[in-house]
Amino acid sequence: MTERTAADSEALVSLHGASVTYPTGVAALDTTTLSAAPGEFISLIGPSGCGKSTLLRLAAGLLQPTAGTVARTDDVSLGFVFQSPTLMPWANVRRNVRLPLELAGVANADDKVTDALRTVGLAEFDRAYPRELSGGMQMRVSIARALVTEPRLLLMDEPFGALDEITRERLDDELLALWAQRQLTVLFVTHNLYEAVYLSTRVIVMSPRPGRITAELRIDEPYPRTDALRVTERFIRQCQQLSDLMAANERPR
Repeated sequence: MTERTAADSEALVSLHGASVTYPTGVAALDTTTLSAAPGEFISLIGPSGCGKSTLLRLAAGLLQPTAGTVARTDDVSLGFVFQSPTLMPWANVRRNVRLPLELAGVANADDKVTDALRTVGLAEFDRAYPRELSGGMQMRVSIARALVTEPRLLLMDEPFGALDEITRERLDDELLALWAQRQLTVLFVTHNLYEAVYLSTRVIVMSPRPGRITAELRIDEPYPRTDALRVTERFIRQCQQLSDLMAANERPR
């Protein structure tokens, strides 16, 4: 049993010795301990199939650990953004964003929906349908849907992975602005080490399956971060350091 610390008591979500083995016998996640404190932006990075998405689902309460525990602050609200926008094609943007409020039985939700759409820059597209939007705009709708419930904890499973580099970098900047504006805590899965360094207060490196945390890199760059950071020696050095930590996972033990 992992001993709890004072920092854990302040965390919005904590995993203590959590592991997951699926009914098929596949061990997805090995003994993992991780806490996310208020205001952190934590990126999870590692090879495909290493349990990053499994860890997010544990944090969200969508999955129960086979062993160990997962604890969340009693009053914490959370939003989840998946790899694809998962929008209802028959519903317009406003209806897609309103869905979580409808499921929660929230009345008079129009103001909340409008605010969420305005936050992601899509207020003028509220009557459009998903097929009429670009990939980046569809992802903004998905983010608005996650924000409409006013979460404190935002879980994001490689949301920009299918987008081109220019769109990805623009959405990275918009995400950081949202994180600061709404004082969010973010757990963010990515395969892109440059994105991880650019966004995060710290980056968690995971091993091949069964996934476990093998390293942590703290990013001490000040916010707000801009494109100018991407060409500095500090940024390049931190990206190289993260690359070295990831490469160490591939070496024979």
